Amino acid sequence: MTEESFLIVTQDRGVNVAELSSRAQLIEEPILEPLTKELLAAASASKPPVMLLDMSQTTFFGSGFLETLFRIWKTLQARPDANLSICGLHPYCREVLEITHLDKMWPLYGTREEALAAMQAK
Repeated sequence: MTEESFLIVTQDRGVNVAELSSRAQLIEEPILEPLTKELLAAASASKPPVMLLDMSQTTFFGSGFLETLFRIWKTLQARPDANLSICGLHPYCREVLEITHLDKMWPLYGTREEALAAMQAK
């Protein structure tokens, strides 16, 4: 990760973990484009196409980030056995995904450990 990165990408138990760094605490318009580029690159490089997005350091995102989530999902879905899950959501961020019913599309987990255990069981 460079100092300018918004992501820390690792692999844990066969799952590609994309952790948003503290630079992505508030996902607003000025950082949306570079953050989206990093997330799409991580999704494209994910082998297998299984990604856990750890948002534990993010306290706010605007509606533009919802499009980013869809783009990540489409990138992963281009390959068989794709899976996108999200963990570590702060209450406001979780509420946005629940109100828009996106929690039905992507599983939401409280912690990284909980998400990894569930993703391994699939």
